[in-house]
Amino acid sequence: MPMLEVENLSVVYGGIRAVRNLSFHVNEGEVVTILGANGAGKSSTMNAVMGLAPSDPSSSIRFNGTAVEKLPTEKISKLGMTLTPEGRRVFPQLTVEENLRMGAISLGRRGSAAELKESAFTRFPILAQRRTQFAGTLSGGEQQQLAIARSLMSAPRLLLLDEPSLGLAPQVVEFIFDLLKQLSEEGVTILLVEQNVDQALAIADRGYVLASGELQLEGKATDLRASSGIERAYLGLGAV
Repeated sequence: MPMLEVENLSVVYGGIRAVRNLSFHVNEGEVVTILGANGAGKSSTMNAVMGLAPSDPSSSIRFNGTAVEKLPTEKISKLGMTLTPEGRRVFPQLTVEENLRMGAISLGRRGSAAELKESAFTRFPILAQRRTQFAGTLSGGEQQQLAIARSLMSAPRLLLLDEPSLGLAPQVVEFIFDLLKQLSEEGVTILLVEQNVDQALAIADRGYVLASGELQLEGKATDLRASSGIERAYLGLGAV
């Protein structure tokens, strides 16, 4: 049974259908990436999975066998799924350490907040140096590291990341993808939305390509890297 199983997902905003009848799954231990151009429906998909966007009544979202499509976000988090959203969205008037504590609110019995905080400081040495600094004064790359570290504070079984490399310097992008590869090797299951196709497919096991809210292509990452279908989807040329 997949860890995450999404069937017939549709997301509508004010009459605009952002996602249409999308089905996909993520197996335990996998890195799965969702690819597509701006407006393809990637973020809407992630938000719907986390209960942050309304899904159509016919949609089915199951996490470890539990139906979550009608659950509030905080209950989904307590089940062991967490999202690092696009645009980082740290708490700017809280310190780095306080932001990390906020991430542990849904931890429950999955681990020790103190141990997870020290693990975060080990993974992200710059955050250890900035632990008493207000998050709003960090650079963009530092804020992105804080956003991911905050997500890891909940000891997630499934880590969702929405555009983690967006707007970052190349060396920070390299650091983040190295981190994601390391997390995968440690057994963390990852669902990744990313416009950096080469970087995403380099660490992913499988991928799904969206265009205009619909699934256009799916397969093993190695096969997708060799496919011309991704380019067609990004250029908005319809079915691939």
